Amino acid sequence: MATPDFIRTLRASTGHQLLWLPGVTALVFDDEGRVLLNRRADTRRWSVIGGIPDPGEQPAACAVREVYEETAVRCVAERVVLVQALDPVTYENGDICQYMDITIRCRAVGGEARVNDDESLDVAWFDIDALPALEEFGLLRIKQALSDAPTWFDPTASG
Repeated sequence: MATPDFIRTLRASTGHQLLWLPGVTALVFDDEGRVLLNRRADTRRWSVIGGIPDPGEQPAACAVREVYEETAVRCVAERVVLVQALDPVTYENGDICQYMDITIRCRAVGGEARVNDDESLDVAWFDIDALPALEEFGLLRIKQALSDAPTWFDPTASG
């Protein structure tokens, strides 16, 4: 995945040490109730759409931008469905990051789903009962986005 310029600048000073970063996941549904997924270039697996907000960028704006950049689908953000601190990730180059993921449910309003950048190998709409193999990360977010439950957070974290 492409590393944002502001992170490259930080890495010049911090080296590989842990960076705490915001992350945004966008769950996009169309009028037929299908969910938009991409097959990532880095893992070659189907996944939910996501990315890192630019400094000062609002999470909803980031969700809309990332969806368009990766899939050419236009969408509008509807609501926050999940907030979760993720486990640290160590990348192949030794960089360590930990993300605070904000997952936003979005509604498609235009565009044709297609690969729109080098981060995706494939892009497609899937019926909820016919999802490809997904990591638990994506499955939890899809389940939460489909429910009318309040925003999910880890209840064990509040003493």
